[in-house]
Amino acid sequence: MIQKAKLILKDIFGYDDFRPLQREIIENVLERKDTLVIMPTGGGKSICYQIPALLFDGLTIVVSPLISLMEDQVRQLEVLGVEAVMLNSSLSTDAYQKNVRRIRQNKVRLLYLAPETLLMEKTLSLLASQNVACFTIDEAHCISEWGHDFRPEYRQLVALRNRFPQSVCLALTATATERVQQDIRSSLQFEASASFVASFNRENLYLEIKQKSQAAEQTLQFLDKFPRQSGIIYCLSRKQVDELSTFLKEEGYSVKPYHAGLSTEERQQNQASFIRDDTQIMVATIAFGMGINKPNVRFILHFDLPNNIESYYQQIGRAGRDGLRADCLFLFSYGDIQRINYFIRQKHEQEQVVATAQLNALVGFVEQDVCRRVPLLKYFGEDAQEENCGMCDNCLTEHVAAIDVTIPTQQFLSCVKHSSEIFGAGHIIDILRGSKSKKVLKFAHDKLSTYGIGMDLSKQEWFYLSRQLLQQGLLIQDMTHGSLKLSAKAWDVLRGEQTVSAKMAAPQKKSTRAKVEQNYDSTLFESLRELRKSMADDLNVPPYVIFPDKTLIEMSIHFPQAEGGLLDLYGVGSVRCAKYGPPFIQLITEYAEKNGVDEKPKHLIDDNSVKPPKRIGKPRHQVVSEKYNDGASFEDLTNEFKIKVNTLLNHLYNFSSEGHVLRFGDEFDEILSLPPQILVNVRKAFNDHGMLALRPVFETLNEEVSYHLLKLIRLQILSAQAKNNQNDSMVTN
Repeated sequence: MIQKAKLILKDIFGYDDFRPLQREIIENVLERKDTLVIMPTGGGKSICYQIPALLFDGLTIVVSPLISLMEDQVRQLEVLGVEAVMLNSSLSTDAYQKNVRRIRQNKVRLLYLAPETLLMEKTLSLLASQNVACFTIDEAHCISEWGHDFRPEYRQLVALRNRFPQSVCLALTATATERVQQDIRSSLQFEASASFVASFNRENLYLEIKQKSQAAEQTLQFLDKFPRQSGIIYCLSRKQVDELSTFLKEEGYSVKPYHAGLSTEERQQNQASFIRDDTQIMVATIAFGMGINKPNVRFILHFDLPNNIESYYQQIGRAGRDGLRADCLFLFSYGDIQRINYFIRQKHEQEQVVATAQLNALVGFVEQDVCRRVPLLKYFGEDAQEENCGMCDNCLTEHVAAIDVTIPTQQFLSCVKHSSEIFGAGHIIDILRGSKSKKVLKFAHDKLSTYGIGMDLSKQEWFYLSRQLLQQGLLIQDMTHGSLKLSAKAWDVLRGEQTVSAKMAAPQKKSTRAKVEQNYDSTLFESLRELRKSMADDLNVPPYVIFPDKTLIEMSIHFPQAEGGLLDLYGVGSVRCAKYGPPFIQLITEYAEKNGVDEKPKHLIDDNSVKPPKRIGKPRHQVVSEKYNDGASFEDLTNEFKIKVNTLLNHLYNFSSEGHVLRFGDEFDEILSLPPQILVNVRKAFNDHGMLALRPVFETLNEEVSYHLLKLIRLQILSAQAKNNQNDSMVTN
């Protein structure tokens, strides 16, 4: 039977080999043994029930919590020629009845349902007439009260075990601690021997945590690394989502908001736009993501603190599902803890206990300076296989030596005590640095003996020290209000009986690039993406349903020019190849002839010989900018590359930021209409605030100069600097 499963794996799904544990899980299910699967997002959970569904003589029920998740799964299966339908409230009456008829006629292999729909008497009556071979419960952590997304209706699913005793049951989730796993097994009456726990380690995710400081500018710096690529930014509140998405839109980014305060129609439209690659960035609350199976999400940014480690892990798991590198940045602020605690206080007493414990675990994870994967995996009951993963900020940081910081520590602890141990680190630092803020003056803290005694350290250095004092147990932080208190150990330091060492120098980051990227022709890749997008729009499906990015990258490495070569690639089965392959083969063949490139069959290449990561061809921003310098107008370029003027200006900005000189065509004549004094003020504002973020400059100028003009002036300044640098270099030589 497993040989048939492997044939289906390649022929329908396009994969040569099973991923870790998939074979064992499928064998267990085919033997009709109840099975619990804990497998990380992107680990291939769906294959574990979709292949058995195609081998069973009967119907496979898939219980899923979100309509969007069902729609995505059914759409992908239909593309692959698999008979799959769903029953839920999103369907019209006609569509619903049509699906019911197909089920009654035994024309369906997989039926997707929400738990509420499944438990309806009319649904149970329908299923009673069918040969139900398998019950699959997706997102099974929803069963557990200790899960991060507990749903009471999931608890009722156990009743189905008695109603359909002949059906094998498969429960799957990406995030479950040992306690949650035990709760799932107990609720579903599973045997412990039928559990499969895959590694929680997603090796292709680069994990980074930064102290939140000037968050808007940090966000722009991060996004600058991912031109024309998909990503999600998570915020804690609806208000923050709206503000940040508006800001990014003004900065020229392709962005949409997503939160529960939007209408259902707007949420659906924004989500569809993101999935179809019409929108690059989704700024969202935790309401977004569970139903997203978009494989080419290249980055996740936590603008605010997630609720707990499970939420953090689940959300970063939405990136890099195609196995390629994805970056996950978490902007951490102790002030955000108070906001999380506000939400915790709205819960019932028992829920507060669970949520507080989860929050404390999250803060503990953030504060450690070991490999990020060590505490993250430990939380899920797994030991890291190596101490240096090479794919997190801590492992790629040149660690500095600890120095004696007893005196500044005594200053900090003394200030905490003299201000009554009811304030957070930010206020303590303001006192130490002699701030005249309203809060300092309001509490007369400018009269304290510790006022102004810490001017020799920067605010950032004081924050860095305060975090280490918390880690060393000299300070205790009230998780409800964020205030700092002295521990018993702190008094030994204040009395001079104990010295303190800490790392005060800023850590130096080593250079890092992806482990998982390979050489590929980026120009061909972009052309393939454009072809895929055009086809997807015509077929009204997301682009990744046709081929994922990983397949396009392999096309751009191997240049397949016939069906055989295409079938060798990742994710290309016979159905996909026949349905979508010909236009891609034609494009690749024409590109190869034009550029004198030969096909490089995958089966003849030793993948280990491919040296990462060097792209063939120029980045898009360089191609566009060089064409502009060669005389193309803004209109020419926006038409040729099908981009907006804002995107074009961003390409030119990236080009000029790299030290290239730009020509100034007619499009820059708008600047000449500005009064000379305004130009002087603009240049001064850029000098004061830097070139990266436009909003501070915009606000400094009382919003009198448009963002478009600011971008043009910025290009002039950068180009002038580049020209001066070139002249200086010529003089030196």
